[in-house]
Amino acid sequence: MASASSPDHLPALDWTEDDDHAVTYLRALAMDAVQRVGNGHPGTAMSLAPVAYLLFQKIMRHDPRDPSWLGRDRFVLSAGHTSLTLYMQLFLSDYGLTMTDLESFRTWGSRTPGHPEHGHTVGVETTTGPLGQGLANAVGMAMGARYERGLFDPDTPDGQSPFDHRVWCIVGDGDMEEGITSEASSLAGLQKLHRLVVLYDDNHISIEGDTEIAFHEDITERYRAYGWATHAVDMNEDGSIDVPGVYAAIQKAVEERHRPTFIRVRSTIGWPSPHLQNTGKIHGSALGEPEVRATKEVLGLDPDAHFVFPADLLDRVRANLRHRVDSDRTRWDEGFDAWRAAHAPNASLLDRLVARELPQGFDAAMPTYEPGASISTRKASGEVINAYAEVMPELWGGSADLAESNNTTIEGAPSFLPVGNPAPNSSPYGRVMHFGIREHAMGGILNGIALDGLTRPFGGTFLVFSDYMRGAVRLSALMDTAVTFVWTHDSIGLGEDGPTHQPVEHLWALRAIPGLSVVRPADANETAAAWRAILHRRDPVGLVLTRQNVPVLGTDVDDVLSGVQRGGYVVSDSDQPQVLLLATGSEVSLALSAAAQLEAQGIGVRVLSMPCLEWFDAQEPAYRDSVLLPSVRARVAIEAGATLGWYRYVGDHGRVIGLDHFGASAAYDVLFREFGITTESIVAAAQESITSVGRG
Repeated sequence: MASASSPDHLPALDWTEDDDHAVTYLRALAMDAVQRVGNGHPGTAMSLAPVAYLLFQKIMRHDPRDPSWLGRDRFVLSAGHTSLTLYMQLFLSDYGLTMTDLESFRTWGSRTPGHPEHGHTVGVETTTGPLGQGLANAVGMAMGARYERGLFDPDTPDGQSPFDHRVWCIVGDGDMEEGITSEASSLAGLQKLHRLVVLYDDNHISIEGDTEIAFHEDITERYRAYGWATHAVDMNEDGSIDVPGVYAAIQKAVEERHRPTFIRVRSTIGWPSPHLQNTGKIHGSALGEPEVRATKEVLGLDPDAHFVFPADLLDRVRANLRHRVDSDRTRWDEGFDAWRAAHAPNASLLDRLVARELPQGFDAAMPTYEPGASISTRKASGEVINAYAEVMPELWGGSADLAESNNTTIEGAPSFLPVGNPAPNSSPYGRVMHFGIREHAMGGILNGIALDGLTRPFGGTFLVFSDYMRGAVRLSALMDTAVTFVWTHDSIGLGEDGPTHQPVEHLWALRAIPGLSVVRPADANETAAAWRAILHRRDPVGLVLTRQNVPVLGTDVDDVLSGVQRGGYVVSDSDQPQVLLLATGSEVSLALSAAAQLEAQGIGVRVLSMPCLEWFDAQEPAYRDSVLLPSVRARVAIEAGATLGWYRYVGDHGRVIGLDHFGASAAYDVLFREFGITTESIVAAAQESITSVGRG
């Protein structure tokens, strides 16, 4: 039976004179592009040209005419500094990049920025550059592909489903040194992600020279210990890459059924530059015109010609690729059509997910909570996750070994684990992920899962450990991935674990990331409304939740839904407010208590819940002014964390109650009292602010 997947056996390598010539011109283009702009990373793009060419032109299933094709293999250039390695293949494969784009490398407005950017350049699957992130993304892509296989086509034998594609990833020495790579690779081995193939460019050179000064372990053995299939390809006697050897190793990777594959490819960075190959200089600097000329002479090219790729050769390379793509596409389309005809309900689910629509019954699934009850927002979040999971099979996630504390488990659902794992209630298609204590990798993996847009992943840890995953969170914001970061134990309210676990600066540090929305709900109903708003959106959100119980407020549920969606709203008001109290999370109930005391003194108070400042700031000015009355200049902001960002909301006469020092180990109510986050402190601050306004 013809397979609808990537082929499970590669034909004999068909490498012709045209292929040699194409790689030669690619090496020259790498030199020319960096020399033109005066900076960049030419060495790896020169030496890796045949490996990238092999993948794009001979092996990978992809379609330049349909870059978002569901059946495509995914390619991740984790070593993003060698972005030209990818750009040159996108040019060669006819993804829309032109020679002019290569000529404008790393310049203003170009489609070829210094590092690959998802959403900016067609054909770039993920934003890479911070080393190790791309490999973690690739692990996430492979995990996501397996989960989607379970949603759409769980019973078809491996290799025969239209949902069987591969993830290819190129990494360098720097990736191998980063801790996130170890985290993600360890988990990938445990998960037996056999459709993940990593090619390691082992060139022994970084910016500071030979990697022996900082890095000396046997990487192949390390990956064998992780549970990967491993292969090593040494270079040719002249220092060039052994292309047939790489092809043979890839053939074994394609045949692998139980493990991800790691292929160490020994190379000479900058080959065949006569004077700079195998040096730190060629890693991250232009070669200089004399060396560019000398290298072109070694390659047999005209040293006076720049940005050259012969039109007839380009036409032949593209025609050969098109022939292979058309064959792959025909085979895949036939398999996909047969699947659609045989699996109508699953096809309907796929259509909904591709259209990015929420299911019928979504709004009705949201739980509501009676005023007066007392429940932590982390517990409410867990209940909301389970409620929405009933109608959203695409919703899945887990925790960095804190599931019971984060409340991130979908009850009764199997764990996402490979066949043969001894854990109870597990399935290769389970929807409960276990990341282990690997916060950084968790963030990168969630990004990889979210990039194709079909499922909605979430992952939890304590808010204080958002520091451990910040690099991945920043890239989530940069790429605008639909990831929900569940961060619990949101303040000194976590109590006795003390200052090592009590976040102080974290809320404003996270709010400083452009494109990330930080949501800190006040009670259970705001938590439900926050999840509802998050799932209606498709951007990264940090959901910040309490450990301690907080009262369910008496705000009308419709007002909560509307107010949370807008990021800030009025929860209590007087006819003539003299002071505004702004609060987030557990401190909203304190603000309401203070308002009652101030009202008893004859002072009109408006209390605002501000669960998401990013969403509030995005509202039209009229709405913002209707909530945050410009005429009322006496204001107090209350949040059990750093105060620095609140002054833009309270102004010169305002006061901020918070915490600009580390916490302590004690019961949460003791900490709030000892650190002055109390009803009495709010009342006093409000009176001071009113007095300050009166003094002008």
